[in-house]
Amino acid sequence: MIGPLASGMCPSGDSRVIVIDDDEIMLLSCKEILGRIGYTVETFASGEEGLKHIARSPAALLVVDLKMPQIDGLEVIRRVREIDPAMVIIVITGYSTISTAVQAMKAGAYDFLPKPFTPEELVLIVNRGYERWRLAMQSARLRDEKEHLQRVFVTFVSHQLKTPLVAVKQYLDVLMHDSQIELPQRARQWISRSQYRVAELTGIIDDWLDLSRAEHGGLCDRKVSTDLQEVIEGVVKSLGPLAKEAGVRLTLEFAPTPLSVIGDRGSLEMVLSNLISNGIKYNRSGGSLIVRTSLDDSTVVLEVADTGLGIPEACQERLFEEFYRVKTDATAEIPGSGLGLTLCQTIVEELEGKISVHSEEGVGTTFTVRLLPGTRVQ
Repeated sequence: MIGPLASGMCPSGDSRVIVIDDDEIMLLSCKEILGRIGYTVETFASGEEGLKHIARSPAALLVVDLKMPQIDGLEVIRRVREIDPAMVIIVITGYSTISTAVQAMKAGAYDFLPKPFTPEELVLIVNRGYERWRLAMQSARLRDEKEHLQRVFVTFVSHQLKTPLVAVKQYLDVLMHDSQIELPQRARQWISRSQYRVAELTGIIDDWLDLSRAEHGGLCDRKVSTDLQEVIEGVVKSLGPLAKEAGVRLTLEFAPTPLSVIGDRGSLEMVLSNLISNGIKYNRSGGSLIVRTSLDDSTVVLEVADTGLGIPEACQERLFEEFYRVKTDATAEIPGSGLGLTLCQTIVEELEGKISVHSEEGVGTTFTVRLLPGTRVQ
């Protein structure tokens, strides 16, 4: 097996390769071939010995024979995946068949090398596996750094931006309501507009913070069940004045049997508040908004249907993007952050549900949310 070796990549970082094979010559060959190009090779003659070592000190790569006494290669792969899912596993075997290759890949192997093989083939497949491991580690580090920066930025936003905004709002409130301060009507109009913009900016910050928490799994609780009808009734009650002011008729159509869904009340209220408030804001005076629930194939279905402006077809596929807003003459003056639907989608998917939209311009829009059923409400 050992012969002239093609030039190979010199590994950096954790360059350890663990080889498990009951063939002593194979162990010596792998150690010599891979050692020439910079790998540190640790060899074991049985699956049990190799697994004990991996449990103490996982490496970048594992090269394992499929046919071994006691613990075979497939069992080794399965247990290594439990110990360290990041390890790249390469299978070698003298019993090369399609079925064994498929079994190994299904068990978690990265690649497959039949015996006998040349040194060049071994180097090529190990280098390729090592590069995969290196890129995976790099990706994990970048992901961790990104999450750290996001946490730092959330902290910065919540304190450094919201604190002065609260102060500005307080000063404006004092100017508007202090009886000892006489202001001309024009000045009061400017202050009122400033209050509106401050409230709008505060809402954007709150939406962004909620979205950040949801994206990191810190907003939803999938361990509890919540009565969906109670949540809907609570949200509709709080948004009733907004609907009345807009001239929109709110109608509730509940399933015959009360439905419970997986998820906490706070997260579900956020979803419903966004969908219902949008159905009011983007409706027309004299229009209607229907909130209905049903059970479909063991999935709880929530629909929020309005008779409003509708959404252009070209815009519908981008509705759930961060900060995206439909820009038309009719929607130009309607306030919003462009984060509400993104937050809805993030929460629903965190709860292992789905959200979709169907809309027709000038006719209306229906948002459909499908959620997992919880403990049945008595």
